[in-house]
Amino acid sequence: MNGTARASLECRRLTVRVPGRELVRDLDFACRPGKMVAVLGRNGAGKSSLLHVLAGLRAPASGEVTLQARALPQWPRREFARHVALLPQASDDPFPGTVLETALVGRHPHIEFWQWESESDRAIARDCLAALDLAGLEDRDVATLSGGERRRLAIATVLAQQPEVFLLDEPNQQLDPLHELAALRLFRARADGGACVVMSLHDPGLAARFADESLLVYGDGRWMHGATAEVLDAESVRALYGIPVHELRWQEGRTFVPA
Repeated sequence: MNGTARASLECRRLTVRVPGRELVRDLDFACRPGKMVAVLGRNGAGKSSLLHVLAGLRAPASGEVTLQARALPQWPRREFARHVALLPQASDDPFPGTVLETALVGRHPHIEFWQWESESDRAIARDCLAALDLAGLEDRDVATLSGGERRRLAIATVLAQQPEVFLLDEPNQQLDPLHELAALRLFRARADGGACVVMSLHDPGLAARFADESLLVYGDGRWMHGATAEVLDAESVRALYGIPVHELRWQEGRTFVPA
């Protein structure tokens, strides 16, 4: 974590639009230290657009987003990147590089201009690679990785950034069940350690298992936010996705399956 303050990311009366559509209207929402929030909705409902607004990559139609009670436009981007990391859906590799070199990109907000990565930066990057089961691949060309390996590398790069706020767009996509659960457990551990984690998901069962809170977005301006145990049930999942579901419970949690 950076510094002594714990970051809180908040939005007030936030409206997100794309041409011809209002995706989210007047959203009041906060992700506080120690919390993991799942963002759920159909394809095109605005999950990615909302995360990009929260990351300061696009302006809202109205309302504001604040980090530590400071509006995002007031943050210098380099300083902001020390606090907030975004994992996009797709990761591009415009230049050739190794796995370790790519993971070290996450350290750049912490490195002064015209300086090289230190041994400490390399150790952090290697630890993050190992946490994603990529130890031993440090010298591999990124272009030779499978899709799932590349996704795990993107997650390792975000972890190496060591932010206080994680904004994750479908972090589990392309991952097999083993690595899917491992990645979500890593972010759960970061939240338990005091980070804010906001992640878009397609599986409400994973939200029920890992997230403290859920934000449901319907793609027409409507939204619902609250404790996952309160807002996520068979009826709300049916209304969100337009299909009937059964809620299954067991000793350690619950999940949802199509009826």
